[in-house]
Amino acid sequence: MKKSILVLACLLFITATAQAQMDKELLSLDISRAEEENRNQLKEYIWKRRSDVFVESQLKLTTLTEFSFDDSGNLQAKRIEAKTTVEKKPGLRGKAQTSAAEDKMDYIQKALSLSVDYAFMSKGELIDFFDKATITEKEGEIEALAFNVKVNGDRVLVRIDPETLLFTYKEFSSLMGADKVEGKLTYAYFSNGTSHLSSTTLQLPAQKMSIEAIYQDYTIRIQ
Repeated sequence: MKKSILVLACLLFITATAQAQMDKELLSLDISRAEEENRNQLKEYIWKRRSDVFVESQLKLTTLTEFSFDDSGNLQAKRIEAKTTVEKKPGLRGKAQTSAAEDKMDYIQKALSLSVDYAFMSKGELIDFFDKATITEKEGEIEALAFNVKVNGDRVLVRIDPETLLFTYKEFSSLMGADKVEGKLTYAYFSNGTSHLSSTTLQLPAQKMSIEAIYQDYTIRIQ
């Protein structure tokens, strides 16, 4: 009798585990499908990102970047403005300052590009993410956490609206070379239900730098 009960318990456990795995796979497919459909709607838009760069809590630079999808469906970014609060020095010191500023700009652009990579993950990346993820429920939303998503050692947490299956929030901890990068991304909805990036906050401790970015001026492109 005890043996029969043990066998039944094992069968129930195996069945429940298989069902949970199947549900997880279905959920990942449904979320990646919803993300793909939303991205197709977002391809109709052009928008801007205002990025304020702080070094040791002091505002040093503000950039404005324009985004749109090209005919192949690839996201394109074009910086259209950059303003610094740093007063330029004269002579050789000014040249050295300009060179250092260019290096900083390159570093900033790489960090912002990294955040966009985590914001717009491919279908394959999403399925792989959910395959690795621990999925729970938090405050009425789906929450998923996974490690080693894009690079070894990174960490990605996402929250998803269970009704639309679209992202409401993401955070990541990753590496840019040997430097640590931490990011938080928030999303919002248009009146037509299309989800879009709303803001990004990045922490770059190796440079004592932080970046606060706002996505704005979403406009439907003229055909």
